Amino acid sequence: MSVEKQKKSLRSPWQLDYSRTGYADLPSPPGYTTGQTSVHHESNRETDPNLKIKRSWDVALGPLKQVPMNLFIMYMSGNTISIFPIMMVIMMMVRPVKTMFTVKQTFKSFESGSATNFIGQKLVFVLGSLANLALAMYKCHGMGLLPTHASDWLGFADPIQRAEFSIGGLGF
Repeated sequence: MSVEKQKKSLRSPWQLDYSRTGYADLPSPPGYTTGQTSVHHESNRETDPNLKIKRSWDVALGPLKQVPMNLFIMYMSGNTISIFPIMMVIMMMVRPVKTMFTVKQTFKSFESGSATNFIGQKLVFVLGSLANLALAMYKCHGMGLLPTHASDWLGFADPIQRAEFSIGGLGF
């Protein structure tokens, strides 16, 4: 038995040999060029300064994009002192402080191999983190956790006398 017949006998009945059916002579599909697998090379994408600047602005605006979500979470948690609002306020304070300490590492990948200066993006990034930190401080003030009166600091000062109390919708 010849080698050709052995190959045919080992092949399953539904396997087709396209080299003999005439499909090899078909033209390539539109847009396909032989020898080139991609239209855009990765090296061009990495060295494009406009793309780096656009991506760095996306990163810089990240903390500012968190402000509306933090506002919504602040509204939903209320001003009572319980475990959920306290945990939320702590996370709203810790995350911006951590991000302000990692500004250099965050923008390190953009500065490699380029002479472009990203000081504007870094400044916007830090200002966004400070805005989130200010929201956390405002929430602490609303919950009454910030020492804002002399009686909070001094033992001999009288506490503030409230002008009005409300319990269950009734004012006293």
